[in-house]
Amino acid sequence: MKTKSNYSNKKILVLGLAKSGFAVAKLLKKMGSEVTVVDSNPLEGNTEAQALIDAGFKVITGSNDASLIDDSYDYLVKNPGIFYSNELIQQAEKLEIPVITEPEIAYSYADATMVGVTGTNGKTTVTTLIQLMLKHSPKFKNSYYAGNIGIPISDVIQKATKDDVVVTELSSFQLQGTIDLHPHVAVLNNIYSTHLDFHKTRSNYIKAKMHITKNQTADDYFVINYNTEEWRDLAKQSDAQILPFSDNQELEHGAYVKDDVLYCNGEKIMTADEIKIPGEHNVQNALAAITVAKLFDVKNEDIIEVLSSFRGVKHRIQYVDTFGGHKFYNDSKATNVEATIVALTAFKAPITLIAGGLDRGNGFDELIPSLKGKVHNLVVYGQTADKLISSAKKADIDNIVKVDNLTEAVPEAYKQSDDGDVILLSPAAASWDQFHTFEERGDQFIQEVETLKGDVK
Repeated sequence: MKTKSNYSNKKILVLGLAKSGFAVAKLLKKMGSEVTVVDSNPLEGNTEAQALIDAGFKVITGSNDASLIDDSYDYLVKNPGIFYSNELIQQAEKLEIPVITEPEIAYSYADATMVGVTGTNGKTTVTTLIQLMLKHSPKFKNSYYAGNIGIPISDVIQKATKDDVVVTELSSFQLQGTIDLHPHVAVLNNIYSTHLDFHKTRSNYIKAKMHITKNQTADDYFVINYNTEEWRDLAKQSDAQILPFSDNQELEHGAYVKDDVLYCNGEKIMTADEIKIPGEHNVQNALAAITVAKLFDVKNEDIIEVLSSFRGVKHRIQYVDTFGGHKFYNDSKATNVEATIVALTAFKAPITLIAGGLDRGNGFDELIPSLKGKVHNLVVYGQTADKLISSAKKADIDNIVKVDNLTEAVPEAYKQSDDGDVILLSPAAASWDQFHTFEERGDQFIQEVETLKGDVK
């Protein structure tokens, strides 16, 4: 790790804790900065805040009032999920104090080779596949992953040396708060319209995503999905060397699929049916990972071993169990319509779908083509239940059941389903109406399936 950056020996306010806020506060203090932590949650039960107090930090809890910041501060580091309309952030901007996020700090101290991965869907899968493949690269001693995948980058870069590589999953929320972030390899898996409650417009969302390549030079690489004209045009905004991938066209240079065979720069890698995780979208994810792996001289046999054994990341079309003639899959990470469409297209068997969650104001008619003929039974709950019912009726789904929560949804889905059905949790909505995180929602689904299995037996 580097011992100095633009963020050393500064006066910095960290707004919001959780894992990333806790980690970046400790890193900044270690690097000589004067750190004040502000968290709107009360101190009672706030383990991160109490731990920082015990370590000698100045911590203010239960408030995020604008008066807590003044022009003596050099930077405000915000939790990625906090909206820019927050009064403390608004005050910082009035005072012309830069508002940044944890990856900006972490990257400034990183001594390892950095690979950044973003996109609307598939980020976690691609990040994990790249990290597993780069374990076999002769160019690195160790391969780590971090970021939006659940491990703070600020923690990982402290143990990663110049001989290592760190693959980071970067959300639009994280990327919007970056200034000098500069991955050697940037990956853009895809872009659809989501998180518009935060970014307001699609153009703002795309601009945030493109922060991943804005500081790249001709010595760097930008790996990008070439499936659409819009994404091909985005590649033109980058100064890096473009490494395209596509599953809908043959490419002269890059990774592609032809006759169900995956190629990279004209070299056959493997057949699509050798990929363990289901779905056409995972062919795209594999192509992105292969492109990065080949850049760092990973052998084909090692790439094949990873893709033929990897069972998927938790909460993303995660196989849970099989009993009573049904297979159960946890896709709790599907917090938007596009992600659920991807999940529905991953299966050939009839689906009993469990969906619902936070109402962000959007409708669900985009789901209709994917629901038709594929989803035989639908169990809905949460704030979006009625909207989902409306769209499902337009898709000619006759068997629709509304319940109050996920605890009721799992046994009801089993009751409504037929032998051979896939029972799929793919909510098409965020979890925050009934859960703190999508991980909590997915973990409860797994527990409910385990409980159901015991009851069935």
